[in-house]
Amino acid sequence: MPATTSLPPVAILGAGSMGGAILQGLVRSGLAVDGVTATNRTAAKAAELAQLRDVTSIALETHPTGNTDAAGAAGVVLVGVKPAMVPDLLREIASALRPGTIVVSLAAGVTIATFEGILGPGIPVLRSMPNTPAVVGKAVTGLAAGSTATAADVAIARALFETCGAVIELPESKIDALSTISGSGPAYVFLLIEELTKAAIGKGFSEPEARLMAEQTFIGAAALLDATGEDPAELRRRVTSPGGTTERAISVLHAARLDVVFESATDAALARARELAAGA
Repeated sequence: MPATTSLPPVAILGAGSMGGAILQGLVRSGLAVDGVTATNRTAAKAAELAQLRDVTSIALETHPTGNTDAAGAAGVVLVGVKPAMVPDLLREIASALRPGTIVVSLAAGVTIATFEGILGPGIPVLRSMPNTPAVVGKAVTGLAAGSTATAADVAIARALFETCGAVIELPESKIDALSTISGSGPAYVFLLIEELTKAAIGKGFSEPEARLMAEQTFIGAAALLDATGEDPAELRRRVTSPGGTTERAISVLHAARLDVVFESATDAALARARELAAGA
């Protein structure tokens, strides 16, 4: 589906932080020409979204049938409620969905089988795993198709998520592994910035100076990587002059076995993702 192709009516059920970020991307893109309906539990949260262009924002506390009304009128339904609430929501909207309506999960740990078991074979299901940079249009979203989702269904879902970043299509079996890299990855980057800031403070810089140096270095390095398209290892080599200060620092980091640290960290995240999926 070309990026310029408009999307069918979209419903976001539970437009919290992630659903709200995707909503912002849809509005910015202009692809949602048939409108977006967003539901939230409270009137206060609904009021925050009501000012967005082409968005109908519904508060469930004043409009109890909002989820079924929104789902019944949509061509694509994003399920953004908390994972524990998903089965009840699916049972609530199942009879309202029109055949062929695409249902996309934003809920971590809830399988496609759970969705398909409740919604039945007439509803194509996809499972997604966006990350928090969706808020600024820089997400990485993993997208896995269910058993009845067609290539056209996947193309529509892909176009939707591309309004807030990049998309990787993958089998559902890899969703948890993806979550340990792109899902948790922003936290790893923020931790590195925290630690580099502490190191700068330890060398006598004020906290504002330390934050500026650490944060802008990461922002600038990421922008350089994006602008050049170079392999990060090559960009690192260009900074690392033989016999220089950076080479000495990199040797310390290599000695600390960062490769092992990151492998162990992502393995631990994957183990926990599987525990959560199993209800542990």
